[in-house]
Amino acid sequence: MSDVSLTFVGHSGPRCRKQSTSRLPLYAVVVLLALPSASAAAADAGTGPFGVTVAAPPTAQSARVGALFAAGRRDDLRGGHFCTASVVHSPRHDLVVTAAHCLSGKTERLVFVPGYRDGVAPYGVWAVGEWFLADGWAAGRDEDSDVAFAVVDRQGGNGVEDAVGGNRFATGTATGATGVTVTAYLNSRDAPVSCTDKPRPHHRMQQRISCPGLGGGSSGSPWVNGDGQVVGVLGGHEDGGATADVSYSVVFGAEAAHLYDESAGCHESQVGSS
Repeated sequence: MSDVSLTFVGHSGPRCRKQSTSRLPLYAVVVLLALPSASAAAADAGTGPFGVTVAAPPTAQSARVGALFAAGRRDDLRGGHFCTASVVHSPRHDLVVTAAHCLSGKTERLVFVPGYRDGVAPYGVWAVGEWFLADGWAAGRDEDSDVAFAVVDRQGGNGVEDAVGGNRFATGTATGATGVTVTAYLNSRDAPVSCTDKPRPHHRMQQRISCPGLGGGSSGSPWVNGDGQVVGVLGGHEDGGATADVSYSVVFGAEAAHLYDESAGCHESQVGSS
């Protein structure tokens, strides 16, 4: 992959800190599970009904969520995605967040397709450039470090955030303070699903949510609260969960905050890309 510029285009997100992290090639691990049918659920604000998984309608919020593909599927997207990612606000407008187990070990190039539906890329196909994994994951696949960021290449001078907007990446929030909406691309479907519920603590660095049918492909799905903040990504314990009805996420703390700062360009040195 070609190098990605670290030029700043403005920053109103988290304060920049400096933290050295490890970068590895990319790969995906998914758990094959099934999706039951379900009725309508509220989005974003967490007002309910809770615990119901439905087809996600095309909205400005769901457009920020996309599917990851091998770059070789660029011209034939249908049925080829393997994990979920979402756009988060960053100085360069070019950052997506997902689970670390989706972005470690794969040697082929990847692309991110926001708002993907039924073989169509309504907001373009964006090549993945650099990627950033937390030290805990890079050193030993620590499930409490299962979060990652990827920089996507610019198009016509614009970043992916300029095309679809981006949610704030939030750390230090109280688990379950509000409901969250999880939007996911399942391997078995070519359009996203979503579910709203209140997360519960699993232990100090893990949270869980009860949403039916969030199986293979849902890894990396954002947990977005009513303030438009990403407060979790589906992953962590057992790569996101051993059943389709209970899913997990890392609790975002200092490690996640440092990882965001480095990947968002809050440093002067450029990391490698393949």
